[in-house]
Amino acid sequence: MTKNTIRLQYSGFVIFAAKMFSVATGLAFQYMIARSTTKVEYGVWFNINDVLVYFTLLAGVLPFWAMRFAARGEKGATKTGVLANLMISIAAVLVYLPFIPLMAEMLGVQEYKHLYMLVSLQIVEVYLLNIFEACLRAKKPQALGYGALVAETLKVILGYVLIIRLQKSLEGAIISIIVAITAQIIYYTVLLGDEFRQSVRWAYLKEWLKGSVANIYNALGNQIASFIFIMLFTYGGEAARGNYGAAFQIANIVSYSSFLAFALYPKLLAEKNHQDIATSLKTVLMFAVPMTVGVLAIPELYLAILKDEYIIAWPVLVVLAVDAFVATVSTIFVFVLYGFERVDEKSKISFKELAKSKLFLVFSLPYVHSAITIPLTFYVLTTYSLDSVQSALSVAIINSTVRFAVFLFLYVVIRKMVKIMVPWGNIMRYVFASVIMGFALYGLRGVLHPTRVYQILGLTAIGGLLYLALLMMMDEDARMLAKSILQEVKNFRLRGV
Repeated sequence: MTKNTIRLQYSGFVIFAAKMFSVATGLAFQYMIARSTTKVEYGVWFNINDVLVYFTLLAGVLPFWAMRFAARGEKGATKTGVLANLMISIAAVLVYLPFIPLMAEMLGVQEYKHLYMLVSLQIVEVYLLNIFEACLRAKKPQALGYGALVAETLKVILGYVLIIRLQKSLEGAIISIIVAITAQIIYYTVLLGDEFRQSVRWAYLKEWLKGSVANIYNALGNQIASFIFIMLFTYGGEAARGNYGAAFQIANIVSYSSFLAFALYPKLLAEKNHQDIATSLKTVLMFAVPMTVGVLAIPELYLAILKDEYIIAWPVLVVLAVDAFVATVSTIFVFVLYGFERVDEKSKISFKELAKSKLFLVFSLPYVHSAITIPLTFYVLTTYSLDSVQSALSVAIINSTVRFAVFLFLYVVIRKMVKIMVPWGNIMRYVFASVIMGFALYGLRGVLHPTRVYQILGLTAIGGLLYLALLMMMDEDARMLAKSILQEVKNFRLRGV
């Protein structure tokens, strides 16, 4: 096994920077869609993506094992994984296409059937993107940040042309995404050129397929848990799904901070350094805490970025912002568990050992989640007369409450595996600076009354600068991190890139 050369914070910040860039491009993209569609069409947009997920649920199954093998230096893992995932994607498309007429009739969206057909191209792309990103994550995680920059830039440019200029609202959105992901895949293919010169090792596939029983079990559990969104669309209506989707678009930005720990998982696979866990926790929470507080302070303004009619969904955004914070912290702990699990350490996977591992325990949690959320969601949506906001809020509260309970269980499990030094002192400083920032944002909103997108983003920038200024005065780790980032920027410029 060769020594892992991943730089934890550098890789994390490259990806995080790309994700924050994608916040701007994502909001711009959603802004174009929201402003060019009716509320019903916007609900259909989210439903298309809800349905697509069910046919890409196997996309991450083999990449899960391929990444672990590649991180440990196993030759041929990348090429084997790409070919295998490509074959699965073709099979998924062949299953999806005949299903469209029945699904369109069942959901009452026959006039949008062509959109569901068009999105079938994304199925192959999702499978390829998953395996490419998994293999790059094993050795060059920062490359995923550069790839995201390519895709996001192209997506917005094409979106402007197709959605705004040519008035091809949903069709233009889907085509823009397809073309952008194609460019991203081409870029990743070039980066992995040396890996493709290695021989295919079908013996790996045999091991991965054995282990994939657990991954499929987990993927099915996650998709069953997602069925509450189909129920929201069916029983709450298109507007309810649109309200939830609009709020989620904003709240999901909080979870981008988890990408600061993106390199933790492959690094732990190779080195098992406990200090890396504490470093990742501090780095992620340094950004996740103020991002969450910022959304809680001015939720109406962020929804107004998409469209004024979504402002009424601000209670949904409040709940989902807290939920996104919990999900972010959960992601770090899952990375730790995956990194310390050794069930496949010798390139062999025993199903018996896998079934007894902590991996399988975590893979079972979505079923616990679903067993609670699905009947509760069905009961609430079919028993009470709720409007579109109340329906979305009910689903958000149910889903978030259960997620928090599962998170607590996950934390207990991981603490028994490895000693985690939680940086409570740093966290308290993050919270203090974030609360001051939150009050400042709330007060400035009342004084400035921002209505335009650039005004809302400008207010956000002021809040961010205030938080950073306070943190720099209080937190030594934050000052060291700032110096490290500046040094990386200088080195980047000196290398002439």
